Order: sequence, then C-alpha cells, then structure tokens
Amino acid sequence: MDTMTAWWSTLQPLNQWFYVAAAVCSVFFLWQLIAAIAGLSGGHDVDSSAEPSWEHQTTHDAADSVATFRLLSVRSVIAFFTLFSWGGALYLNQHIPAGRAVLYALVWGLAAMVLVSLTFHLLRRMAATGDMQIATCVGQTGTVYLDIPVGGDGEVRLLCSGIMTHFKARLTNSAAAKAGTKVRIVRVTGANSLEVELIP
Repeated sequence: MDTMTAWWSTLQPLNQWFYVAAAVCSVFFLWQLIAAIAGLSGGHDVDSSAEPSWEHQTTHDAADSVATFRLLSVRSVIAFFTLFSWGGALYLNQHIPAGRAVLYALVWGLAAMVLVSLTFHLLRRMAATGDMQIATCVGQTGTVYLDIPVGGDGEVRLLCSGIMTHFKARLTNSAAAKAGTKVRIVRVTGANSLEVELIP
C-alpha cells in the first residue's frame, strides 16, 4: 500500500486524472461488453435506449450497409474514453510531453471508437442473417424503442423469426407513443417499416 501511495504521489496531476478516468471507463466498458455478449448469445436486446440502433432488413445493398453503420453509440463513446485515458496515462508515464501524449491518446481513442462500432455493426448484421420474414411479425407485440411522433416514424423492437430486431414504425390514426410503450404490429409497409397500434 505504501508503495502504491508513493508511486501515486510521483505522478503529475494530469497523469493522475488519466489513471482515474481510465479505471472508471474500464469498468463501464467491461460492463457494456459483458451485457452485449449476453444479449447476443441469449437472443435478448440489451442496448441502452440512448444508443442509436442498427436497422435490420431482409435485403441489403452497399448503400444500406453504410446507412446502418453508426459511429456514435454508448459503447463506442465509452471505448473512446477508455483507450484515450489509458493512452494518456501510459504515454505520460514514458515522460512524453503532455501535448504529444494527449494527441497520441486521441488517436488511440478514435481507433477504439471506430473498431467497437464496426465490430458491433458486423455482429448485428451476422445475427440478422437467416430466414427472417418481416411478414411473420404481423399480429405480434413489440416495444417502442425510439419515440414515435404524431404522423411520423419512430422505431420498435420485437422478436421476428427468432431474432430480436428493430424496425421503423408508424402508429395508426396518427397517434404518438413514447419509448417503452407496448404496441401490436398491424401491417408491413415496407422492407423495414411497420404500422403498429397501441395495446389498450
């Protein structure tokens, strides 16, 4: 303990901040990673409602692939700060000037953000492959994932052909629904869109 205290006292304040941030971010990153693995393996959606979702469609072309990739997400932001913090701490430990250390750490953070976003994008695309038939969703119940405004599109999540996935959705009668509201699928309106109704 004394050795740890002595080592900590030799660090400059910026380096101490980096280590504290790295420890905190690492905990959140591991938690998100474990939750994601559990969700993908168990067939349950574990995404935070603050995280933008990936759209699943029965057919995809190159434009769809680009459109469904999301760089900013809860996991990618946490990954950025985790690698950024660790990079800054370790570079400062090597007595690299603070400006350069922060610059190098930014590069590591951005690389982590892109890698995590791409990894989960590909995992979800792989999980969505198979014989998912959107028509089988009619009559099933789902949950509003992104608020559905009056006369506009939101997003719902539901189990379709054994796969927990997301679809664009619009409510009947120009109603509105908040995230978390239970809805019933009324009809298919497109390759990745549904019309839903509120469950009384």
